[in-house]
Amino acid sequence: MADLMVPVEVDIQDLYAENKLLEGFATAQISLESWQNWIERWLEFLQEDLPPAPGYELSLRLTDDHEIQALNAQYRFQDKPTDVLAFAALEVEDFAPAPPEMPVYLGDIVISVDTATRQASERGHSLEFELAWLASHGLLHLLGWDHPDEDSLSEMLNQQALLLEMIGLISP
Repeated sequence: MADLMVPVEVDIQDLYAENKLLEGFATAQISLESWQNWIERWLEFLQEDLPPAPGYELSLRLTDDHEIQALNAQYRFQDKPTDVLAFAALEVEDFAPAPPEMPVYLGDIVISVDTATRQASERGHSLEFELAWLASHGLLHLLGWDHPDEDSLSEMLNQQALLLEMIGLISP
């Protein structure tokens, strides 16, 4: 694996923590530096899936079930909360490529911390693990991965496991 020779900018919006802190709740937070480091390492590993560019940008939004349900209803016509949504900029029909000197915007990943918390508890692992799992899933979607059948889902889940192994959340 060669090093990614271009910068990656990750815009992290932790609305969940902001809202819960206002309500007096503490959440297990992953530092902004950890998110940045993880996504940079993942993109280094996945660089074959990236279009050539001088840099890359994406946003990661941590929110609650209420907001993700509204987004799910608006964009996927499913009026219910979900764990992660990915809005891939490269898949938009009227996507205009950035000028060659500009970074490529990969898209947006939105994760419901409410759903992630429930899933982590049900599956017997930490919230950190679940959030990283969901972020890796969303990132793969931004890069064109999909899972319309069992084989492609299995391949995608295996790739997610490799990504979490890279950051030390899964043992080799």
